[in-house]
Amino acid sequence: MKRFVSASALGLVALILTTAVSGEAPYVQRQDVVFAESDGVGVLMDIFTPTGKANGLGVVDVASGAWFSDRGKINDHKRAQMYDIFCGRGYTVFAVRPGSRSRFTAPEMLSHLKQGIRWVKAHNADYSIDPERLGLTGASAGGHLASLAAVTAEDGRPDDKNPLNRTNTRVKAVAVFFPPTDFTNWDGRKIEPGGEGRIAGTIGNLLFAGGINKQSSEEVFEQIKKISPALQVTSQAPPFLIYHGDADPLVPLQQSQVLIEALKKQGVPAELIVKPGGGHPWPTIHEEVAKVADWFDGQLPAK
Repeated sequence: MKRFVSASALGLVALILTTAVSGEAPYVQRQDVVFAESDGVGVLMDIFTPTGKANGLGVVDVASGAWFSDRGKINDHKRAQMYDIFCGRGYTVFAVRPGSRSRFTAPEMLSHLKQGIRWVKAHNADYSIDPERLGLTGASAGGHLASLAAVTAEDGRPDDKNPLNRTNTRVKAVAVFFPPTDFTNWDGRKIEPGGEGRIAGTIGNLLFAGGINKQSSEEVFEQIKKISPALQVTSQAPPFLIYHGDADPLVPLQQSQVLIEALKKQGVPAELIVKPGGGHPWPTIHEEVAKVADWFDGQLPAK
């Protein structure tokens, strides 16, 4: 497991190259905003507010890599120029850190992310954004959680005691990079939790607190399906854009292909753009981040 995490982290550091940016950043960063509490621990986000002209729109960025959400993941996204690009266009970015697999399962991280979306919507007036025109993005594990949140969006519960739960978790558009989407079929192979390979060694802690213990094979399989976005798609899902490299050593291109196929079967607008030679990530990924911003400009047009 340690080898999986270190390889992913080192890959991000080694492969993401940035171009020099002169002058000050086009945003003000507010760190460690507590938007929820889970198991007695605060769940955090950073908020990036544009210093230039705002466009009245927000993007929720899921800061998670290998299902870890330490501050280094925010810094990875900075190196990819995500906040420079989005805030430079006028977007307010809410970088949600949904928790790490050393403490939380994937369903718990999903719940945290949805609570983060609710928090953003409930505080829309504070940031002058439209709560019904949110974009959602993320890469790798962050792309997985973003995709899962989008295809399992929840309506608000008007009578809930928690005011946040009265708000829905729906977003207007989703753009993600190289997301895991189907843990029942990993590039034509069945994942055996606890078996050989990075993802097999990881998935037990994603499914159940403390990993797989006395659960039956049927319980394990049902939980695997629940955290697989490609298996949860309905016609209510928002439009998707996915970027994935065809030389990705960690997440097979097939993972994006099966999600796109599932979305299209439900009549949901969806596009996969394959980066030739692209790894996990690739050196010029900031160029694709800019294209994602272009896409959001079209999907979330200013009123």
